[in-house]
Amino acid sequence: MYGDFLTNLIDFIIVAFVMFAIIKGINATKKKEEAAAPPPPAGPSQEELLAEIRDLLAKK
Repeated sequence: MYGDFLTNLIDFIIVAFVMFAIIKGINATKKKEEAAAPPPPAGPSQEELLAEIRDLLAKK
C-alpha cells in the first residue's frame, strides 16, 4: 500500500513539474511576442496641441 502511494505521489510530482515548465515556456514566448510589437505611432504632444490652439486663437 505504501509503495503504491509513493509511486503515485512521485508520478504526480513529475507530471506537475512538466506541466509547470511547459506553461512557463509558453508564457515566456508570449511576452517576447508582445515586447516585439512596435509601439503605436505617437501623435503630437500636449504642449504642441496647446501651442496650436493658442496660435489659432491669437489669429482671431
